[in-house]
Amino acid sequence: MGLLSVFFVCLFFSSAFAVDRGNFKTCDQSAFCKYVIYTVNHYIIIDMLHLCGVQLGLHVKSPVHLLLELYRLQGNMTRVKINELKPLKPRFEVPDVLIAEPPTEPLSVLSKDDNGVVLSLGAESQRLIVSARPFRLDIMEGPEVLLSLNSRGLLAFEHLRLRKDTQHTNDFVFNIPLGPTSISLDFSLPGVEHVYGIPEHADDLKLKTTDGGDPYRLYNLDVFQYELYNPMALYGSIPVMLAHNTQRTMGIFWLNAAETWVDISSNTAGKKPQTDVRWISESGIIDVFIMLGPKPSDVFSQYASLTGTQSFPPLASLGYHQCRWNYNDQEDVKSVDQGFDQHDIPYDFIWLDIEHADGKRYFTWDPHKFSQPKEMLQGLMDKKRKMVAIVDPHIKVDSGYKIHNEITSKDFYVKNKDGGNYEGWCWPGNSGYPDFTNPEMRAWWASMFAYDQYEGSMENLFTWNDMNEPSVFNGPEVTMHKDALHGKWEHRDIHNMYGLYVQMATAEGQIQRSGGAERPFVLTRAFFAGSQRFGAVWTGDNAAEWDHLKISIPMCLSLGLVGVSFCGADVGGFFKNPSTELLVRWYQTGAYQPFFRAHAHLDTTRREPWLFGPENTALIREAVRQRYALLPYWYQLFFQAYRTGMPVMRPLWVDYPKDTATFTIDDEFLIGSDLLVHPVTEEGSRGVTAYLPGAGEVWYDVHTFQKHNGAQNLYIPVTLSSIPVFQRGGSIIPRKDRVRRSSACMENDPYTLYVALSPKKFAEGKLYIDDGHSFNYDTKKEFIHRSLTFANNKIISCITMKITSMSEMIWHANLLIHFQTGKETPVDFEFDSSMSVLTLRKPGMNAGDDWTLLLQ
Repeated sequence: MGLLSVFFVCLFFSSAFAVDRGNFKTCDQSAFCKYVIYTVNHYIIIDMLHLCGVQLGLHVKSPVHLLLELYRLQGNMTRVKINELKPLKPRFEVPDVLIAEPPTEPLSVLSKDDNGVVLSLGAESQRLIVSARPFRLDIMEGPEVLLSLNSRGLLAFEHLRLRKDTQHTNDFVFNIPLGPTSISLDFSLPGVEHVYGIPEHADDLKLKTTDGGDPYRLYNLDVFQYELYNPMALYGSIPVMLAHNTQRTMGIFWLNAAETWVDISSNTAGKKPQTDVRWISESGIIDVFIMLGPKPSDVFSQYASLTGTQSFPPLASLGYHQCRWNYNDQEDVKSVDQGFDQHDIPYDFIWLDIEHADGKRYFTWDPHKFSQPKEMLQGLMDKKRKMVAIVDPHIKVDSGYKIHNEITSKDFYVKNKDGGNYEGWCWPGNSGYPDFTNPEMRAWWASMFAYDQYEGSMENLFTWNDMNEPSVFNGPEVTMHKDALHGKWEHRDIHNMYGLYVQMATAEGQIQRSGGAERPFVLTRAFFAGSQRFGAVWTGDNAAEWDHLKISIPMCLSLGLVGVSFCGADVGGFFKNPSTELLVRWYQTGAYQPFFRAHAHLDTTRREPWLFGPENTALIREAVRQRYALLPYWYQLFFQAYRTGMPVMRPLWVDYPKDTATFTIDDEFLIGSDLLVHPVTEEGSRGVTAYLPGAGEVWYDVHTFQKHNGAQNLYIPVTLSSIPVFQRGGSIIPRKDRVRRSSACMENDPYTLYVALSPKKFAEGKLYIDDGHSFNYDTKKEFIHRSLTFANNKIISCITMKITSMSEMIWHANLLIHFQTGKETPVDFEFDSSMSVLTLRKPGMNAGDDWTLLLQ
């Protein structure tokens, strides 16, 4: 808690940085993507219909009979599953992604004849029409078709068979023991022109038509020097697509962890646009969730009900992170830490890359360079700072290495097709790969983070999981062979889940080491649906180029739309050396992205913030300080994301879903609903044009307090010291404006409320406070969540939900002054007529109490 002051605003193409394309497949080089174009007609056998309360089962006539299962789910969702009726052996179905089996609601048959079945979906006028000849599904609302499945007849289902095949990728040959097993299904979206999602791709926010080119690929890969504006696969895969128009937002969640291609065709020539999408996966079953919205927030809630919300991170992890490959030794770490103090720049985490470990044996420390890790960590703890050390999932094959020996003795390694331990080449040299699909392996991995196992670790040491696609330097497409074995399943079945499992086990290890008391912080490079439950993601090995700065915005926006709010990009670019202008602009941008970390390659010149001259140091310092001032706002937004699934960093159309001007904007974004940011991403720019949404709304420049009307394009002159940021009229944003060395040092500092009035002289906001690090907000309900409102010349703070009082837990002597409602108390104030800004100084209200401040 802290004292409150009130700040009141009255009325007031492509990079030259190129990937080696020969390492990675196109659709034409992917056998199942190329040949699944062949399809057959499928028919429903109506006589085989079976309705069992919440499930409708139908047989689909195909070369082998398929079982179609339809479910109506709570929350305005429909689930469609298609599998072989009698497979030779079970086909892989994705586990551990759904937080629970989704609750269902009863289905009812409205009509049935030889042509098909009509089902009620419960919501008023919503129906599911199952056509029999040929097979097709239509979801209707009144007379309108919302979405169709197999309307183009592209359903394909390669059944298991008693034949062995092989598959070739470059010089690699894989076994396919039961023949090709690919699946495919098409979806039609009438009235939809704009679709989003299916990260990770270094591309625009709005997905492009892929007619005449490669589909978007989802296959987690370590792509060295990735290209921009390209449908190539990158480090993570989330098979979720959002469709949006002025009437509705919908989502398609294709629950499949195998290599997947997504083909998009948009037709905007007619009176009514339509987008057709085809999903093609190498193996598994068809298991798809249709989220019917209708509002954007409904889709976010629907998806969160399936896969969970963004984990609620420790407050410190929302601060600034300093990283490079690599800080050389303990003295280097100490020197960098002191440099931040000497230059009065706050930070929370300093990071260690692979060179900190003994011969890249993770869970160890280099005995020469990091001989006293606890002394180093204690030095940071004394300043209320923290460290992250990398722990990758490739394990050095070395009989003198405890981790390797234990994994070997417990038989926890992934196997090759012949049953021996799968080995590949990565940073330590010859490496084994733990089978993280095995829950016993994950439990053992988690136990290795205990303080008595991870020698030299302390409570302020957190974890970075890199290379977890998994990266195999001498493997096909720099990853694991598809015929490697995870128990009874092939790697081809589970590939995109591997990184999810690594982060899951690591996060669990951090929780367990504290006895379940402390929140984890784990950064991952590879991810899948559900990864949001376990920590943060970054956009991988980018470059110090302006286009890479620019692309970081749509990349993080895309991730936020599919549940992963905790996203950021390497500030400054990982590869190459940035110009001072680019570096300053990147800090200014990164300060307004959820995960804020500078990182650089081993071969780059050092780039701590004070190495670019006093003027640039001052600009970087200001950018970082702005981040820290807004930590109360960021923290409240992450609490909202944890509770509701709403993205923290979001496209404008999420809050302005009927404003078509927002549908393709991806060079600016909203932080929550109340801050609009337009980074400067062009070299030498003297101005930017920002779109301010909202007819009848106003926006205030947070630097000048100048008011601007919504629903207009606004040209804003800029200098190197400025980044256009606007606060929405009608909002109240909490800040902490005192400069400290880290977020923990700000704990007892007073809050400042920035009140920006709407044209109707109204404003509202939220304030969330807890201890910043434990699970007490959940287990003991120890938090403060207050609603802040300005109306009728009164500012009111009141409780939003019943909670356990925190007053005894974190009460401080400087918080003993209370403002009692109904009691008149004089308040110092200052009015700046030139900016129409009224500042009330030290009004004496406690952040945890109900209070009312009347302006007369």
